[in-house]
Amino acid sequence: MAGLNRRVRENRRLRDRPRRGIPLRTVAPNAVTALALCFGLSAVRFAIGEKWELAVAATILAGVLDGLDGRIARLLKGESRFGAELDSLSDVIAFGVSPAVVIYLWSLQYMPQFGWTIALSLAVCCALRLARFNAQIDAAEEPRKAAGFLTGIPAPAGAYAAFVPIYLWLAAQEAGLTQVATILRSTYLMVPWTILIAILMVSSVSTYSWYSLRLRSHIRFEAIAVIALVGAALISAPWPTLSIVIIGYLLTIPFSANAYARIRRQRAAAAPDQPVPAPPASDPRS
Repeated sequence: MAGLNRRVRENRRLRDRPRRGIPLRTVAPNAVTALALCFGLSAVRFAIGEKWELAVAATILAGVLDGLDGRIARLLKGESRFGAELDSLSDVIAFGVSPAVVIYLWSLQYMPQFGWTIALSLAVCCALRLARFNAQIDAAEEPRKAAGFLTGIPAPAGAYAAFVPIYLWLAAQEAGLTQVATILRSTYLMVPWTILIAILMVSSVSTYSWYSLRLRSHIRFEAIAVIALVGAALISAPWPTLSIVIIGYLLTIPFSANAYARIRRQRAAAAPDQPVPAPPASDPRS
């Protein structure tokens, strides 16, 4: 009997002992996140060798993988705090540090005094954005997210937008427009553009979320056709198509900000009237 009780206690101790490591179902999404990090860092390696097409392509692939890891985690029920932290670290490097280095090597290095500072602003604002996201990840209420909006432009979209002059430069190079390519690579264009994208990433402006997009039933087939045409354009003319898509996304920001402001007004009007607190009693000694 004593031996049986000892075995029961031992089994109970083993059962109650905290498990080490991460569950097997979280390996796949975390591996995809790590792969996105590798592609993001590879963009720096390609930029050092002045292989700008490969540098841009590596960043784009990193963004695609970044969009897949969360869906894989939800599909496998493998969400974890470890995965969330790894995703943020990967995003900072792949969409903050790497694009900053690529842009510096491509253009900003020719501005000796402030070129590196401007490049750093992109990486720092990306890190600040993700730090704000992590600080709010456990918030019980997120008004913008509940309404289908994001705060600022996401890190992958920021990296894609920062590369718009490179897209246009590659397109101009292919078309033989040497003078246009020279203007696109100049620091006079890259400095304000980089600062604009950095500010948009860290700003509080409301932007559309993919999850909030709802297509009406009578235009779904047309939407499929448009997506197919965009895909075909990306294959045949990737750089002009990417430029049009990203610039079009940036042009939606005023509309998204106005839409969320309208939703806020509607919520405020629908909220029950709150009693106005009485002013504090005056001090009788005054």
